[in-house]
Amino acid sequence: MKKILYISVIFVLTLCTASCDQMLEEVNYGNPTTADLMTNEANVPLLVGQCYAEVKWLHDHWGYWGVVTLTADEGLCPTRMPDKDWADGGYWRNLNTHNWNEMGGAFRNIWNTTIAGAVLCNKLLKTLDDYRSSMSDQVYAQYSGELEVMRSYYYYMLFDCFGRIPYLEEFVDKASDPLMEPEDVWSKLVNCLEKNAPNLPAVTDDASRALNYGRATQGLAYALLARLYLNAESFGCTPANVKLDNAYSTPVNTAADFYTNAVRCCDAIINAGSYTIEPDYFTNFKIDNSSSRENIFVIVENGEANIDERSGDDGMMLNKLRISLLTLNYNHQKTYNLLETPWNGFCARPGFIDRYAATDVRGPGNEGKGTNDTKQWGWFLGPIYDASGVLCKDKDEAASPAIIVKDVTSLTEATDLDGARCIKYEIDKAGKYKYSENDFVLFRYADVLWMKEEAILRGGSGTSGWNSADFQTLRNRAFAYDASPAAAYTAAYPTALTLDGILDERGREFAWENMRRRDLIRFGKFNQPSYVEFVTATDDYRKWFPIPYKILEKSVRDENGNPVWTQNPGYPSNL
Repeated sequence: MKKILYISVIFVLTLCTASCDQMLEEVNYGNPTTADLMTNEANVPLLVGQCYAEVKWLHDHWGYWGVVTLTADEGLCPTRMPDKDWADGGYWRNLNTHNWNEMGGAFRNIWNTTIAGAVLCNKLLKTLDDYRSSMSDQVYAQYSGELEVMRSYYYYMLFDCFGRIPYLEEFVDKASDPLMEPEDVWSKLVNCLEKNAPNLPAVTDDASRALNYGRATQGLAYALLARLYLNAESFGCTPANVKLDNAYSTPVNTAADFYTNAVRCCDAIINAGSYTIEPDYFTNFKIDNSSSRENIFVIVENGEANIDERSGDDGMMLNKLRISLLTLNYNHQKTYNLLETPWNGFCARPGFIDRYAATDVRGPGNEGKGTNDTKQWGWFLGPIYDASGVLCKDKDEAASPAIIVKDVTSLTEATDLDGARCIKYEIDKAGKYKYSENDFVLFRYADVLWMKEEAILRGGSGTSGWNSADFQTLRNRAFAYDASPAAAYTAAYPTALTLDGILDERGREFAWENMRRRDLIRFGKFNQPSYVEFVTATDDYRKWFPIPYKILEKSVRDENGNPVWTQNPGYPSNL
């Protein structure tokens, strides 16, 4: 939702920052230079706002979101017959079966977009340092902290995929340095976030929520810290190999300390009272979801114009959220008069849908009414009717009725109707937007509550919040259509507060929100065909993706002619 947009910010700052060295030597024909802007500390937020320019690529199906969704149990993209839609040389199938290699185009897209974001943050940090004398200590601490936290977020996305990355905290070129090892990257990220979290603004009321909407806050910093601590062991970290700065971070002497720190960071968010669980699950995903008091950090969307394109190795990335187009059937256009014909691609693996109880609103429901259902559900199954109420036909008008089914019988010869479709993000039924206007949710308060409970079960010290008002709302809203929601939840998920129960509940709650792959790795389920259907490559090293071949190909060579940047273990280097 266009609550706050940084388009004007980016426009202004492209003039004065992107070519800063040249701009300062040119005649000013009316556009302010960086020096002009930085004479007034009120312009610092405008400068820093430019750091969000690269976030918009993170939810593209040719980038991070597509890779982490399709490699987990929550997502599938089969080749659909009879026209072999989504065949694409087996690209999507290889993600689904875990048979990717270092040539996969999306890996390079992830590498390039996240590093571009981190480098931009470092460049803006240098600008702040250059004009340090023009601002107060408080302003400098807040906005340098915002840049460092956003840099950490970009690096986290890269780190989550590849482990070994070129981590930098200054605007310099150090391509001759080896890739940093996972435990060292983890330590750098934690130190940076621990240092900066207290300096960022906290959401205290609706006014501060609106002011900081789409920007890094204390909530984002502590939520990302909690995620790092909770996943430390899955990243290969141990108390012996991490290097924490005692000036900012709490020491880690035992494995349990990782989880105690996760609890501490979750409590920092919970005790601040900045966020609350929305009584209606779908408030977080509405076309205008800017009023959600649960969403901590989002990508601010514009579903209309201002299209930016970025050519990837395999497909075209856009700065637009396209989840509805990716998942809906072609016939849904006839139902909702959509401006664009949906692409009928992404769906759920059947076993994932089986984890939802029949009346859980986050699932597909059990009413079988399809597009005639007046209730909102998280997934779509059933018949598709056109706007006049006539049951649609499959792609071929002479074929069978258009009824979406749960099962996907084949990755190579699926029908156009196979697989449940994700509809948690409200669909534009007024025909106003070509792309999704809904702001894409990156962090939610519900995640904070579940991370804390899991961290305690894994040995962290803390007091469970299972009986808190927020947790009660979280559970009750899942069965909002039942007469007794609390009883329905307990009957459906009696083991929710166990580790296995939390894994299932996190899947139900956070489907297609960039979390599931790392959750499965943390629980040891990522490469298990019995848990993730259609997986055929079960090698443990696939918990990390391969460093893209085209990145390694450009690596600086040492004195012996060997590349300084090397491939992740298990994958061939091919250099």
